[in-house]
Amino acid sequence: MLTLLHNPRCSKSRETLALLEERGLDIRVRRYLEEPLDEAELRSLLSRLEAGSAALVRSNESEWKALDADRHDPEQVIQAIVAHPRIMQRPIADDGQRAVIGRPPEDVLSLLD
Repeated sequence: MLTLLHNPRCSKSRETLALLEERGLDIRVRRYLEEPLDEAELRSLLSRLEAGSAALVRSNESEWKALDADRHDPEQVIQAIVAHPRIMQRPIADDGQRAVIGRPPEDVLSLLD
C-alpha cells in the first residue's frame, strides 16, 4: 500500500493525490499536520528518501529560518520537523521501500515502476 503524506491546503499535494487516485491505487492518506510523524518515523522515512534530509525541509518557512539549523544534518532536520511539522516538504509518497517527494506531482509515479 502507498502512503501519501498529505496537506489538503497544498495544491501540489492535492494534485499528487488526484494523480494517484486516477490510477486506482490503494492509498493511505496521512494528514501529517493532524497526525505528525515522530522521530522514529522520520528516521525511517529519511532512510527511504533518496533526496536526503535537505529536500525534506521547506527552508523558506519562517519556523525553519528561526531555527538556524543545517538542512544537511539529518538529526537537526528530524528535531526541527518534530517540533514544527509544517516545515516538512509535501507531498511525500511512500511505498515502504522508497519515498518520493511529489514536486512535481508526477515524480511519485516512479514508485509505480
